[in-house]
Amino acid sequence: MRILLCNDDGYFAPGIEHLARALSDMAEITVVAPERDRSGASNSLTLDRPLSLKRAANGFYYVNGTPTDCVHLAVTGMLDGLPDMVVSGINIGANMGDDTIYSGTVAAATEGFLLGVPSVAVSLCSKSGENFTTAARVARGLVEVLQRQALCEPVLLNVNVPDVTYEQLRGTVVTRLGKRHKAEPVLRAVSPRNETLFWVGAAGAAQDAGEGTDFYAVHNHQVSVTPLQIDLTHNGQLSMVREWLAR
Repeated sequence: MRILLCNDDGYFAPGIEHLARALSDMAEITVVAPERDRSGASNSLTLDRPLSLKRAANGFYYVNGTPTDCVHLAVTGMLDGLPDMVVSGINIGANMGDDTIYSGTVAAATEGFLLGVPSVAVSLCSKSGENFTTAARVARGLVEVLQRQALCEPVLLNVNVPDVTYEQLRGTVVTRLGKRHKAEPVLRAVSPRNETLFWVGAAGAAQDAGEGTDFYAVHNHQVSVTPLQIDLTHNGQLSMVREWLAR
């Protein structure tokens, strides 16, 4: 089995090191990750300049681009054939609800999915990152599950793991994405040159966080697994827009 690993925190991040170690004895691992933190890069591709691929001392490859660039470059130009799976992470910080739209972690897995490869995004839900080993163990278990399946089509799974010890987990549940309140306002600052600067504000608190959502699961120390799709068509509005255009 061949697994491509990526992330959005950079090739030097502890999460991807834990992930590589956890999977190294069950698959041929190739790591291709951004050269620096690209959190929030979403599904962006670099089209205005060439990309470079370099190898670090630990054997990981890194690219001067986005997480999506990394997976695209690896699958379409670097590897001899399609990997059997793409695993992105382990991200430090949750990727739940609306976060998935902006997440570079989810974007890397999404690119694998779009290229026809079963893909998993794994996030550790805290800013302190105390239990990467828990998330790595969960990721390994999910890879084993996918190995046993006769998949008729690629899957894209978004996995969020509470930052607790493995023994404190209360199982794994399949969830839907919740929803946040709108983000906090931007933060205004003034530079030493008297220029007005803005920092993007924090994400809003969970709004739709009831039972069955990813927010609810993680809050209750459960691993959240959400199957994602890419079709953005608002099917419920197709007939309405047709009526507008027919008038």
